Amino acid sequence: MAKAMIATIDRKEAEHFGKLAADWWDPKGSSAMLHRLNPARLGYIRAAVDAHWGGDGASFTPLAGKTGVDVGCGAGLLTEPLARLGAAMTGVDAAAENIGAARAHAAAGGLAIDYVDGGIEDLPGRSFDMVVSMEVIEHVSDPAAFVRGLANALAPGGLMILSTPNRTPLSRLAMITIGEGTGAIPKGTHDWRRFINPEELEALLAEAGMRVIDRQGLSFSPARGFVISPNEALNYLVTAVRA
Repeated sequence: MAKAMIATIDRKEAEHFGKLAADWWDPKGSSAMLHRLNPARLGYIRAAVDAHWGGDGASFTPLAGKTGVDVGCGAGLLTEPLARLGAAMTGVDAAAENIGAARAHAAAGGLAIDYVDGGIEDLPGRSFDMVVSMEVIEHVSDPAAFVRGLANALAPGGLMILSTPNRTPLSRLAMITIGEGTGAIPKGTHDWRRFINPEELEALLAEAGMRVIDRQGLSFSPARGFVISPNEALNYLVTAVRA
């Protein structure tokens, strides 16, 4: 008999993000920081997709024929552009309010996205060509079980892309002291002690049978905004495949 998957949802965290659902799509609202992060994250994903599946970089739909899941999707801020890149997308989030907002926004845009209220453990038996989870692992109750769940959902030959804040003095200063202190990020969003450094995340991925093939920093430039860079002190992204 297959071992039951451990629940990874932290209900307190889900409630916090559920309260932000109403203005998730407002670029000047409580999720403004995610709107600012999105172009850099999408650029990283697009490069990883082209490298993994031999894309030419010019196609508008490099994910055509592929399935994808965005775990911790919120109201679909990343899920929707991935669907527009051609993927048959599923979005999963622990806050029912977020799923409601995501479904309404996708419907208004004519996008057929399968949104699921729950966690990665609520997709038993399903697998996807691409698994993405951005700024989520620092909010779950059991990071190791969460990574195992992501790995279990990855189809053979698939691609996993994760991002998360690094646990450094800079991330504490930028995201909590300044970000939450000034209201740029909703107060109570982060617990710095739960941030995961790159070596810890790579170890969790290895334990789940994954191999990291790329790791890059996500840093802030006053002139350009958030950019992909070698500097991992604030935030970072990893691309992984089955070992």
